[in-house]
This record gives sequence, structure tokens and C-alpha cells, in this order.
Amino acid sequence: MKLRALLLDVDGTLADTESHGHRPAYNQAFRQLGLKFRWSPRLYRKLLAQPGGRERLTYYLRHYHPELGAQADAARSDQAAWVDSVHELKSRYFRAYVRKGKVPLRPGIARLIAEAKAAGVKVALVSNASRESLNAVLNHGMPGLAAQVDLIVSGADVAAKKPSPDPYLHALRALNLSAGQCIALEDSAMGLKAATAAGITTIITRNENTLDDDFSSASLVLDCLGEPSLPVSAIRGKLEGGWLTLADAQAMLSIAYPQAA
Repeated sequence: MKLRALLLDVDGTLADTESHGHRPAYNQAFRQLGLKFRWSPRLYRKLLAQPGGRERLTYYLRHYHPELGAQADAARSDQAAWVDSVHELKSRYFRAYVRKGKVPLRPGIARLIAEAKAAGVKVALVSNASRESLNAVLNHGMPGLAAQVDLIVSGADVAAKKPSPDPYLHALRALNLSAGQCIALEDSAMGLKAATAAGITTIITRNENTLDDDFSSASLVLDCLGEPSLPVSAIRGKLEGGWLTLADAQAMLSIAYPQAA
């Protein structure tokens, strides 16, 4: 089966947006609103089990019962509207961080996308994030990145976010491709579940927030995609060289679909 598309998650996969962008942006929003609590790295890792930012805020309110001070009446009166307002403020801070270059792409991402485009392989972003957050990463993550992306699937484009397979199924329909013609790149168990439920062979590039996730159904697990100057070893699966190449991805499809090879 010939590789026709790379389907990339964004938060934690394309860039380390969670640690360097989203969590600091939440805390800056809390500070701006006069809220006393902050989300620590340990707490944030727990909240990442929720499929999106609004869902994390709602879960935190309902399960941690934080002191809201002057914000309490507004949150009590219309919790959904209050969550939306906090999330919008946080999103503005996140976009500012990206514009200022505080959320760089992870190692190997730019190289692998360039390889894909040179070989005529499509590149799609498949994410739970909002379109605004994705556009910020595209426009400021690296020069020319937006021009290299053929499709964007955001959380607003589907009825159910990851771990539902809906975002990946939407991408397959939009690209007019089968699961056997694609490779997904993810960083979390949630994303892995979504991609594999859609039948897509998946590579994991884990990060500090997902080190303890269950990646047993992944075809390959790495700490990053690697570079000639930053080689990596496979944690699960087999990597021929010290960095993931498009040829490695094609070889994985050939193993997954031997009858079509």
C-alpha cells in the first residue's frame, strides 16, 4: 500500500504546545481574572484526559471545586458562558505565545513534512484544538508551514473529538483516501485510540505529559522524530536509522498491509 498522506496531531505532536503554550496561557488567564489557583504540570497532565480546553475547565470546576472569588457569581449563573469566556481569554494568550516564538516545532517535524511534500505525500493536521489555535501554530510555528498543509481538521469540524475516531474519519473522507494509505502521528493514548479506531497505522512521539500513557497498540513509539544531529532510538517497534524518515513510514504500511505491498 503506497503512502499517500501523513495525518499529524498538533498539540504535543507538531509542537510542545501543552507545556510551553496552553498551560501557561491558562495560568495567565486565571491571574488576569483575579483567580488564586494555578494549574501545575502534574495537575495539567491529569486534565489532559479531557478532550478539549472547555472540557478541561468544566471538569476542573466540577471535580476540584476551586475558590472563584469575584468570579463565583458569574460562574454560578451560567457556567457554560463563564467557561467560554475564560477559554477565549486563555486562547488569546496562547496565540500571543505562539506569535512570540515561545512554542517551537518539535525535532524532526519540519524535516518530515518537507520530505512528504517533496514526495507528493499530502499533509493533514487532525486535532481537537480550535481553528484559531491551529492557525496560530501554522502561521507562526515555522516559515511556510501553512503552505505545506493540505487539510486541517479541528475540533469544531466533527460531532465528537478524540478519542472518538471522528476527526480521522473526517480527514480520510476529505482526502478521499483509505486508512491503509495513511500514517498518523500522535503523542497521547487519547490520540492513539482515535487513530487506530479509524484503522490508521500510528506512530507515537511521546512527551513529558504522556510518558506513562499506554501505547501498546502503536506501531512505533519514539521520544521525538529525531534529526541527524539528534538521533533517537525506538521505545517500541523498529527504527532503522536514528531519525524517522518517509521511507520508514512507507515500510510500516508495507508491514501493516502485506497483501497490498
